[in-house]
Amino acid sequence: MSEEQQQSDHRTRPKSEAFRSFIAQGWAERSTQAPARADFADYTQPRREALSAQFPGERLVIPAGGLKVRSNDSDYVFRPHSAFAHLTGLGADREPDAVLVMEPIVDEEGEDAGHEPVLFFRPLAGRDTEEFFADSRYGEFWVGGRPTLSEIESELGVRARHIDEFPDAVAKDAGSIGVRVVRDADAEVRGLIDQARSTEAQTEERTEQQREMDAEFARQLSTSRMVKDDYEIQQMRDAVEATGHGFDAVIADLPEAIKRGRGERWVEGIFGLYARHEGNGVGYDSICASGDHANTLHWIKNTGDVKEGDLLLLDAGVEVDSLYTADITRTLPVSGTFSDVQRKVYDAVYAAQCAGFEAIKPGNKFSDVHAAAIRVIAEHLNAWGLLPDGVGVEETLNAETGMYHRRWMVHGTSHHLGLDVHDCARARAEDYVDGELRPGMILTVEPGLYFKSDDLLVPEEFRGIGVRIEDDVLVTDTGYDNLSGFMPRSSDEVEAWIAGIWAKS
Repeated sequence: MSEEQQQSDHRTRPKSEAFRSFIAQGWAERSTQAPARADFADYTQPRREALSAQFPGERLVIPAGGLKVRSNDSDYVFRPHSAFAHLTGLGADREPDAVLVMEPIVDEEGEDAGHEPVLFFRPLAGRDTEEFFADSRYGEFWVGGRPTLSEIESELGVRARHIDEFPDAVAKDAGSIGVRVVRDADAEVRGLIDQARSTEAQTEERTEQQREMDAEFARQLSTSRMVKDDYEIQQMRDAVEATGHGFDAVIADLPEAIKRGRGERWVEGIFGLYARHEGNGVGYDSICASGDHANTLHWIKNTGDVKEGDLLLLDAGVEVDSLYTADITRTLPVSGTFSDVQRKVYDAVYAAQCAGFEAIKPGNKFSDVHAAAIRVIAEHLNAWGLLPDGVGVEETLNAETGMYHRRWMVHGTSHHLGLDVHDCARARAEDYVDGELRPGMILTVEPGLYFKSDDLLVPEEFRGIGVRIEDDVLVTDTGYDNLSGFMPRSSDEVEAWIAGIWAKS
């Protein structure tokens, strides 16, 4: 559940019964009209049914997680666990401490009959309660109203119960049926499950077996998100479109980023404004890396200047309210045009990305995308004479004896994308890296070349240049759809993109 806040003891609150009575009265009647069924509810139901079929007869516990303390009595903005969001549809800042329980159903013949989804959460409190006025963490006065039990049932199409009933409900028959829990979502819920499953005859072997059951549950939940349904694909399109607007805004304000100093922060702020306005916010900390900072792969300090003549590597994505996030990278010439050597490096990365795209088709392996892109990277490094003496393309691509190219292209070319920026990360290797591409999967294609300023094995003109190009790609029945393909990619297109936006500024 939620972490405990540190409350200040210097504040005073009215405590008299007269005041409590005064606060509780004189309010307009709340609406009794039930909310409409959410548009996502028709999609979350089949997701739950698919999960039910994987674990017949077992109680499945998926917590949303609780509030995390930032400092004293201030919390971080709440984000539910991705498995919870996927199975309920509840996204940004919805229902901390809630728990979805998939309760097994047995028919009259004693046979498995699937699961009933039950959402335990903290419903709206009455105006005559202490919580309504005095609770700064949950009270309606402080953070706004929450839905009632009946409103959640209308919105989601699942049965709802008060969170206070959860401990007894989850303990019922726990010793006689299998119970699985998402262990990393909520430590208190995990503790309740472990306690409910334990018996006097519990052995270390049995405890380890239960934890492996939970691990397998997490893997299945992660794997189940690999193929997106129509609702998810539209959410991703929306996230990508909003991200494109953010990149346009950054380009328009590049001259201001140069002029202001500490321009990486200016870029971060401009993109963040669009992310927060058009969505829930950024899907991950934006990488706004100018000059040599682009060669630090996860440069999120964003403390540097943006200078004339630099390349700006912007890796950023908007997370929409449903929590689906884009993940796009463009490397932009700050002055509007690439130098000859910058273009040389950029065009190599562009060629590698194009090769990666061509490997995306149903039946190919996920790993084929990286293999295609990295071969082009290796070919360019070899042509430039950067590989060690006697090492050619085939030698460096040999994972056992080569891999010299990884000095300049460290990371993988692709990852799954969706509710998490690195989505489906708990899936087994045979389902992920070695798995086949299927229609409905969404993945990134993001090769790069990174020549650090202190790298003495590359020509001096290369040093300090870092380039990455990243797009979000949907696998289709016949190949792929580049969801972010409307954003210019080639060096000529990028220059024209910048010139066009500046002409309107």
